[in-house]
Amino acid sequence: MNTVPVMVARPSGVARGMRWLCAGVAAAALAACGNGGSTTGTTPDVAPSTSEASRFLAQATFGPTDASIAALTQQTYGAWLADQFAKPQVLHRSYMDEVAATLAAIGASTTASNFYESWWTQAVTGPDQLRQRATFALSQVFVVSFADATLGNYPRGVASYYDMLGEHAFGNYRDLLEAVTLHPMMGSYLSMLRNQKEDAASGRVPDENYAREVMQLFSIGLYELNPDGTVKTDANGKPIETYTQDDISGLAKVFTGWSWYAGPNLSDRSRSRFFGNFGAGEGLERDWRPMQPYNNYANNTDFHSASVKTFLGQTIAAQSAPDPEGDLKVALDTLFNHPNVGPFIGRQLIQRMVTSNPSPAYVGRVAARFNDNGSGVRGDMKAVWSAVLLDPEARAVNLADAGYGKLREPVLRLANFLRAFKATSTSGRFLSIDNTDDPAARLAQTPMRSPSVFNYFRPGYTPPNSSIATAGLVSPEMQLASEVSVAGYLNYLRGWVGVNATRDVQQDYSAETALADNPDALVERVNGLLMAGQMSDALRAQIVASVAGRVVPAVTQDAGGNVTNQAAIDSAQRDRVCIAVFLTMASPDYLTQK
Repeated sequence: MNTVPVMVARPSGVARGMRWLCAGVAAAALAACGNGGSTTGTTPDVAPSTSEASRFLAQATFGPTDASIAALTQQTYGAWLADQFAKPQVLHRSYMDEVAATLAAIGASTTASNFYESWWTQAVTGPDQLRQRATFALSQVFVVSFADATLGNYPRGVASYYDMLGEHAFGNYRDLLEAVTLHPMMGSYLSMLRNQKEDAASGRVPDENYAREVMQLFSIGLYELNPDGTVKTDANGKPIETYTQDDISGLAKVFTGWSWYAGPNLSDRSRSRFFGNFGAGEGLERDWRPMQPYNNYANNTDFHSASVKTFLGQTIAAQSAPDPEGDLKVALDTLFNHPNVGPFIGRQLIQRMVTSNPSPAYVGRVAARFNDNGSGVRGDMKAVWSAVLLDPEARAVNLADAGYGKLREPVLRLANFLRAFKATSTSGRFLSIDNTDDPAARLAQTPMRSPSVFNYFRPGYTPPNSSIATAGLVSPEMQLASEVSVAGYLNYLRGWVGVNATRDVQQDYSAETALADNPDALVERVNGLLMAGQMSDALRAQIVASVAGRVVPAVTQDAGGNVTNQAAIDSAQRDRVCIAVFLTMASPDYLTQK
């Protein structure tokens, strides 16, 4: 497909082009990162148009398809959400168990690569697209990562952690917070697993890692918030902190005495198992079963702190008999009922699905639904997702006003492409995508492989010395952008857009190829699938011209009337399709999800 611009195939010669595109991306981010202003009211629950459906699905799923657009235009947004909430979950852990059984026969075991197979299979083909997209968003808030060397040894455990997020995505936040807290992968990642009570003789104190992060990242954040997510300030205009070091130390005592699942019998919770020593055939489910408290159920297992615990205005009195379950309930209830949770979590979910800089009014409406779903229930995640996606700021379309939008993160771009063009896997396992971390040759992002607990990018990230910073805005996804990663994305995209019959994953361009002789119609179809019809006139004209520049040869026939140059015609038509798709997905306009 040598009609695709060759600059993306030669990294050594693209520095100037990459600087231009990075600048374009920053400009697009600025256009996409304004806040939504004074939009009020509610979104009418009516059947959307084709372009409205495509735009909604770009926010709520891993990307629109012909079929999903057509289905949504025949129902209301509310009906679509209700249908998605009801769809059953398919467990990644089940796939890992199936693969493990096969590999055991040859003396091998599962790896993170097997999880990526399952992840991409479900992201691209799963009918429960809202759960798929919501789970990915939650995985960027409640982070664990394969990048951690220990978790890399538990691929099924990480798969089950992701399943857990999906299981609770449409439940209640309080249950989600407890499931996150007690999952052994989180326990390992943030040091709650095998955490022991204080010991004056040795000077040991409880590990404070999880106590800190459960407040900072998973529930209340660093600063006290108003109901609309704006930061509260003191008399000197400084942000008011939500917790102190004493709060961390007090809460850390709650998270002592928990370790691997040892089985249903209390006597099985031995000292040896607390430290992870299981015999052959024992502890086979410990990588996915919730952690258990070890509290003198066996000899010498008194690991939970019984001393006074004070945090966030709450005090648990000293105990004669340690009560790990009771202490945990008090701690999680305290966090759950903190007034920061609704605006803190709500704003992040808006950022992941809709826009980087939601207005305070938008955040306030989502937080209000978190606080009360309309039936007096706090923390109803179905109500939260509905509020995020159906808010007037989410549904409003005004391209002349930088009132909404975000940069499409790299994983979403690839998923968008694979879904839009009906990708299938010859093996049924979506092989060969695997780890896409390499910024020079791939996406600079892999699901469940963020570099730290702070995700791939921070929700408050602003590119330094940029127009975005000058405007006082944030653009989280820009934290992944550099000349290297932009060049890597373009080269990786070029490989995907081109036709490669030897690849396990194959896109289907049949509908696009049928329009190849009509560049305007072809580009408009790509615009509808990838950009919800929002392509600018200037970009459309440029892409149409590039497509038309690949001449499709006229039909030639032999004396018997047989076409003699069909292969050349087919090749030219495929090239036209590839040019239209590539130039669209390489444009700053596409990188901005409006």
